[in-house]
Amino acid sequence: MSTTHPDPTTAVRRFNRFYTRQVGLLDEGLLDSPFSLTEVRLLYEIAHRAGITATELREILALDAGYLSRMLRGLRRQGLISARAPAGDRRQRLLTLTERGRRTFHALDARSSAEVGAMLARLTGGERRELTDAMRGIEGLLEKAGDGPAVTTSQVVLRPPKPGELGWVVKRHGELYAAEYGWDAEFEGLVAGIVGRFMEELDPRVERCWIAELAGEPAGSVFLVKQSATVARLRLLLVEPWARGHGIGTRLVDECLGFARAAGYGRVTLWTNDLLHAARHIYQKAGFRLVEEKPHHSFGHDLVGQTWELDLP
Repeated sequence: MSTTHPDPTTAVRRFNRFYTRQVGLLDEGLLDSPFSLTEVRLLYEIAHRAGITATELREILALDAGYLSRMLRGLRRQGLISARAPAGDRRQRLLTLTERGRRTFHALDARSSAEVGAMLARLTGGERRELTDAMRGIEGLLEKAGDGPAVTTSQVVLRPPKPGELGWVVKRHGELYAAEYGWDAEFEGLVAGIVGRFMEELDPRVERCWIAELAGEPAGSVFLVKQSATVARLRLLLVEPWARGHGIGTRLVDECLGFARAAGYGRVTLWTNDLLHAARHIYQKAGFRLVEEKPHHSFGHDLVGQTWELDLP
């Protein structure tokens, strides 16, 4: 007995119709809001990449330059985004969300999460895993068929931490550094203290945490915290072993630096250890310079601590 497979073009178009109806993309305003899908996506990218330029947005979203310009003008008229020229390059504009823009985006983001959560709640745990596995399969096949690399910007997302993920940051630091360097629980305690102080003293105008998400899973983290009015400290850069090789560490550091510039910092500093070669390479590539080395005994080992600094233009 033979099995008849549907025409691939017909099947893909049928799935597109089903999916756009299922998640409400055909509604006049996305998520019962006055904003189009494109406007919400622009707010999303600017929220997650503070200091991004219109050129970078156009490359990420593959939008026509004129269309993008009109969308951005509309968002600025509504008081949702602001644009400023960086020192030394008046041709570019660094885009950030205003306070009103942040409130608007967070409300839309929460509504989207609630709607997806309600949809997934109708499925069993096994069905949810089957669904996410199928989605990853679709992404992988379509990326493979394209001109770009197997993993692209569309799959690597930088976003704020979800509930439970600050605990994940602590847990994964403890596990990975124990497995890769033999560090003891003292290091995990240090990380827990950093994360705890970050949440207790957080000033979201000048401090931020990013989680790198790859194929729907947390794959890395980084924090930017205030050291003084003019100096920020980069902390807790982490990339999961299974996600390495996709430029996630560089993306996280670049995101920190873009946010630091937009927040008005003049310098970014960080502390690391000399045996963390991959992280040091990322810092050097970003322009950091080594300013101090000092031996210390921590985490059960004799180590050499390093302080690196970068002056922001």
